[in-house]
This record gives sequence, structure tokens and C-alpha cells, in this order.
Amino acid sequence: MQALSVPRQQAFMAALTERMLPNYGLYSDTTGHGDPAGIRAILDLVWEQLLVKGAKIDFERQVEKLAELEPPAEDDSFGARRATDAVVAISAILDTLRGDAPEAVLEVSRVSRAAVRAFIELTEGEEDGAVLAKMVKQHPLMEDENDFQDAVLEGAEGDFERDDIKALRRLGRNGGVSNLGLTLD
Repeated sequence: MQALSVPRQQAFMAALTERMLPNYGLYSDTTGHGDPAGIRAILDLVWEQLLVKGAKIDFERQVEKLAELEPPAEDDSFGARRATDAVVAISAILDTLRGDAPEAVLEVSRVSRAAVRAFIELTEGEEDGAVLAKMVKQHPLMEDENDFQDAVLEGAEGDFERDDIKALRRLGRNGGVSNLGLTLD
């Protein structure tokens, strides 16, 4: 991942973030906190930067807007943490658009995998650490996450023309299904 050019890393991160956005939307729908349209708009600007040569976007302002969209710090619910994952992922992309952030691509990859792991731990209820670790590794959601990240990486490594970037975006949208296997209706 880190061997990719910065724009390819940004496309990789944006595709993973697309897949996390339904989690933010579900949190917002169930709690009334957050602004799914606002976070969507910021991610759309990231895609615009990737698709439109010479696009002039004030990413400093987008960082300010993003800070307002983060779930309240006192909300430690599972949903708030997954919504925060989407905010963290977009923040990492914005960091790369504003300057040097060599670890950002790894951070977004880890955030997405960690969310899947947390969801499996929550839903499976296994307390034995060794059994849980094996269960997580073999769980269909984790296998899907790993396959998805591999597919996005393959797409980012291939041709990088406008249509290829759009294909990565479609892949990231994943038919509206999040990395946790949840959909926002």
C-alpha cells in the first residue's frame, strides 16, 4: 500500500471510507447525532480532487467541517465508535491532501479491519481470547474485509485513468453494504 503513489493511496483510502460511511449513517439515524450529508459532501470532494485535474478545494476548511461531524466524545457506544472510524478515515485522507502523511493509508486499512474485528467480538460474545482470535480470523466478515481490501488495492495498482478511479468509487460503495455487513435503508 505504501508503495503506491499518493493519489493511488488516496483512492484506496477513499474506497475503504466509502464502505464505512453506512456505519456513520446508521449511527446518525439511531441517535440523531451527526450529519450524513455533510460527511458525504467531504468525501465527494476527495473524489473530485482525484477525478478533476487541477481542482481547487480548500481542504483546511473541510478539516474544520469534519471536526463538527464527529460523534460526541462522551458517547462511547459501539455505533459512535464506528461513526468515528469513518471520520478518522476521512481525516487521514485530508491529511494526505494537505501535506505529508505517509502512514495514512495503513491507518485507514487498520481502522476498517479493527471495526470488523470489534463487530465480530460484539456479536459472537466469545470470552476466550485464543478462540476469539481464531474466530475473528476465519469469520466471513473478516474474510470479506480482507478480500475487499485486496480488490481495492488491485484496482489502485492498475490503470489510473478517470474511469478506473470511478470504478474504485463504485467498488467502495459496495452496493450500500458497509464493512460490517450493514445497510442503511
